[in-house]
Amino acid sequence: MKTDPAAAFQFRVAKHAALADPARLRIVDLLTLGDFSPTELQAELGMPSNLLSHHLRALEGAGLATRHRSEADKRRSYIRLAAGALEGLAPGAEHGATRILFVCTRNSARSQMAAALWRQVSEIPSTSAGTHPADRIAQGAIDVARRHGVELPVVPPRKLDGISGGDFVVTVCDNAHEELTSPGGIHWSVPDPLRINTDQAFEDAFTDISHRINDLAPRLHAA
Repeated sequence: MKTDPAAAFQFRVAKHAALADPARLRIVDLLTLGDFSPTELQAELGMPSNLLSHHLRALEGAGLATRHRSEADKRRSYIRLAAGALEGLAPGAEHGATRILFVCTRNSARSQMAAALWRQVSEIPSTSAGTHPADRIAQGAIDVARRHGVELPVVPPRKLDGISGGDFVVTVCDNAHEELTSPGGIHWSVPDPLRINTDQAFEDAFTDISHRINDLAPRLHAA
């Protein structure tokens, strides 16, 4: 059974609201280590019992904490982190795509690196294109990819010749983003390494794109 996206979003809202209070965030930090009795939490936090009770009710209400009776002293209870309490705090896989299309102006560096990196982390097919493609892939892009164990395809840059309905478009250069009036996707403002054309410039672009790829991949599912 699929989770209602609206309900899942409201569940995230409730969790974030509960964690917005510094004291409750500190309690959750402690609970990631183990279970605490209210008395132990009170001593750890230096907090009055009535205020601690208020925070614990808020955490339980948001599905972040649970409590159970001690098997030894039945008058004592322990607070623990709820199963899966921290899951769902980040956005889930809300977008479907049949293909990921990375676009830059010349299709000689950023979009090529992005498509290759995507293939390492997702089963959704990826490709790349340029609005004004170059004659060949930049050597700096080939070199930095190899340094990180990523092989760029031995193909010439290709021109963007259309966007299909199932494409999730990611523009990785400002020129391409501003040239395409409605790409139907997202934009990453990655500086052009060819402007400086140094190893460090390509390294910076590769690192930037790699981080963004790892953040995006869990958000998409195959349509």
